[in-house]
Amino acid sequence: MDNAMTVNGKTYMMIKLLGKGKGGYSYLVSDGDRKFVLKQIHHEPCDYYQFGNKIEAEINDYHRLRAIGIPMPEMLDVDVSNERILKEYIDGDTIYELVLQERMQPDYVEQMRRMCNVLYPANTNIDYFPTNFVVQEGIMYYIDYECNDYMDEWNFENWGIRYWSKTPEFMEYVKNH
Repeated sequence: MDNAMTVNGKTYMMIKLLGKGKGGYSYLVSDGDRKFVLKQIHHEPCDYYQFGNKIEAEINDYHRLRAIGIPMPEMLDVDVSNERILKEYIDGDTIYELVLQERMQPDYVEQMRRMCNVLYPANTNIDYFPTNFVVQEGIMYYIDYECNDYMDEWNFENWGIRYWSKTPEFMEYVKNH
């Protein structure tokens, strides 16, 4: 892959791959002055999740979470034809990294619970996996835009919390990735 990607004709230089999720690859990019996250939608199969129109879902989910008031990076631009999203870059460690390095703070779980206090009444779950959260200056941000209608099975208390400390589920994930 070339070191440059465009979003609606504007060129960004790739610095590094940040990660791969169910719906896309996220890259740290720069316009020469500032850093951003560029998400490139992919269409690789995912046996545990069904997608419709991914770019449309990202846009809709972003607006839904913004309306609820979830702290997250701003969506700066969308290139629908190339299925690319340009996001604000929030620099910091992920909850996943903090758990691995034994630097997890009880306040981060409390911040997650406060998010749940606004998500659940809005009939919404987010992807509570710890790679989706970055802490910057003590504030935790949800850096993904994925959300779904609320289901008990997939809420933080029944699913997400299993990965927010060195639980058997977390350690199994670390071993396999």
